[in-house]
Amino acid sequence: MDITSEQVKELRERTGVSFAECKKALTEANGDLQKALEVLSARAQASVGKKADRALGAGTVAAYTHNTGQVGALVLLQSETDFVSKHEDFATLARDIAMHVAAMRPQNVEELMGQAFIKDPSKTVADLIAAATQKFGERVEITQMSCFSVR
Repeated sequence: MDITSEQVKELRERTGVSFAECKKALTEANGDLQKALEVLSARAQASVGKKADRALGAGTVAAYTHNTGQVGALVLLQSETDFVSKHEDFATLARDIAMHVAAMRPQNVEELMGQAFIKDPSKTVADLIAAATQKFGERVEITQMSCFSVR
């Protein structure tokens, strides 16, 4: 089956993964977008294991304060290089995770990683980190988080 550039573009827009990886996943899935997403998800999980021993040398701190001013959170999301940590998508991910922390109030990073993500309950926070590792080609990890509330 021939994979069209439109199919690859759609998958790339949904995942942020490289053009080449999207094409490989679509080819493996015989052009089925849903199956290609599953292929990329499985590869993302494998990618995390391969990069687990790499040193984290950069990162960003993201803050989120709920519009009521009653709840806030801070998250330290780290990567291997500042090239990745300065990427707009990396900063957006960190802020989304901080929003999740403010809403769900996990007790620690381990609990946070197992929670269903508030913006897309079909994924866990661990899935988001795995996808970021695959997208950026570097180890990405939440190393610290804290939630504050008036009540």
